[in-house]
Amino acid sequence: MALPRTYDSQNCSIARSLEVVGDRWTLLVIRSALEGVRRFDDYQDALGVARNILADRLTRLCDEGVLRRVPYQERPVRYEYRLTRKGLELWPAMMVLLLWGDRHYAPDGPPLIVGHRGCAGSLTPALTCSSCGAALGPGEVESRPGPGGRS
Repeated sequence: MALPRTYDSQNCSIARSLEVVGDRWTLLVIRSALEGVRRFDDYQDALGVARNILADRLTRLCDEGVLRRVPYQERPVRYEYRLTRKGLELWPAMMVLLLWGDRHYAPDGPPLIVGHRGCAGSLTPALTCSSCGAALGPGEVESRPGPGGRS
């Protein structure tokens, strides 16, 4: 069975999120933005991506409100791309993906060590309960219909 071209019909926030960030170049653009890259040529240098693909991904991320275009030069007008609050909210997901990749796809060890600037401790991803603060695993979570659900 062929994969659908979009996930609009699925009642799933993961599928809807994939519509925005679900391809390789988009995640790498977001990674670069989180690392402080802002200008088109700097993205291209960092990623080695074709100009047309990069332009498409930057436009889509701006259209989705993940990035915003800010002029930095008047003549000719040139823009830089800055993360919005929505874009910054992807940071935890990107860090979890990085740590997962380090654990499973870095046989010689992590290519980059990410740690707490204040004490040099390593990062440990955890999902916690908003009521009691307990760190939760998959077996301790239940799903129930939410207000945006449909049958």
